Amino acid sequence: MIDIKLARENPDLVKENLKKRLQDDKQIDLLLNLDTDWKNVKKQVDELRAKHNQVNRKINEAKKKNMSILALLGEAKDIPKKIEEKEEQLKFFDKERIELWKKIPNFIDKSVPVGDEKKNKVLKKYGEITKKKIKDGHAEILESLRLIDTKKAGEVSGSRFYYLKKELVRLNYALISFALDFLEKKKLQLVQPPYMLKKEILEGATTFDVFEEAIYKIEGENLYLIGTAEHALNALKFNEVIDAKELPLRFAGVSSCFRKEAGAHGKDTKGIFRVHQFEKVEQFVFCKPENSWKEFELLLNNSIELFKKLEIPFRTVVLASGDTGKVSAKTIDLEGWFPSQGAYKELGSCSNCLDYQARRSNTRFQDGSELKFVHTLNNTAVATERMMTCLVENNIQKNGSIKIPKVLVPYMNGLKKIEKGKK
Repeated sequence: MIDIKLARENPDLVKENLKKRLQDDKQIDLLLNLDTDWKNVKKQVDELRAKHNQVNRKINEAKKKNMSILALLGEAKDIPKKIEEKEEQLKFFDKERIELWKKIPNFIDKSVPVGDEKKNKVLKKYGEITKKKIKDGHAEILESLRLIDTKKAGEVSGSRFYYLKKELVRLNYALISFALDFLEKKKLQLVQPPYMLKKEILEGATTFDVFEEAIYKIEGENLYLIGTAEHALNALKFNEVIDAKELPLRFAGVSSCFRKEAGAHGKDTKGIFRVHQFEKVEQFVFCKPENSWKEFELLLNNSIELFKKLEIPFRTVVLASGDTGKVSAKTIDLEGWFPSQGAYKELGSCSNCLDYQARRSNTRFQDGSELKFVHTLNNTAVATERMMTCLVENNIQKNGSIKIPKVLVPYMNGLKKIEKGKK
């Protein structure tokens, strides 16, 4: 969440940020009206409680002096009812303002281009784009090699599920093992988190009004399947005070991820590029505010180095203000080249969330005598199913085999290429 004090003291600044994000700035007026109502009722409750205490003291004093307390008793009897009524109003206004407060997006960084996705800016391209024409996309290639089966998965699970087979299973785990080894050498602590989180914990990491549409709920329980390890890693320090000496805390989380991907359509829904279930290795950092942009560059450079080792053509793109998620102040996507589409497609992203998640999760650190909110950052080291689609299209050979990147060969038991075999 943003700092409510900032909204109270400088609402125009918040409105300006909403305009940059191409959102209605009237929600700030509504928030401040609810906040004012909440403060007014809270003041009334406090005054009634103080009056109740005062009347009780008068009753005690009157008793000591053998004076009549009938009038005072009548007054004391009425006050609790008034307090109860006002407390109900207080709960209502508090709930309404907090729900709206949580929906207000993070402040966009000054370096972010203002506008919609058309204003997204390419920062740098890496690797050579293949000149060979590839008619078939990864879905057709993998089906022909009998490495995936989406037809049977569709029968038993529904659309956008899949069976991975044979060498593709090994390639999936080769990517995971390589990424974990790579990040551990970069001094990130490895974590495998819970695959389910409570609603209130998820709300600490994301704006639930938007993300709820993308994730699966466990029926009859206050649990949701995680859409990314980021949320579970953020929860690792939920409602905690971190020793300043421990910061920065850098983690590499590995998990399965589950998303509805509602509304997705087109070529991306074929094969295993945009699916309901996938594996991902995620970088996540808790740090002091003054170090967050330094950590941002560190995470981004980790991903760039990792992508280079996988020998794929890719580029980095800073998202424009209107295309940046509510939680992030700045996001840079890493997009891989897909020859069959003649286009770059998102493989991962790097985001600085400043203190937005920390406020929602009450994650702080001790700075002398003061408690301050940490900053949090996240980065997709590798989403394996998506990465495999990019590897397949860029490494398909004339004879139909798929070349394995050199760094993955040791994790594939020495296998250098995947060839068409028997069913």
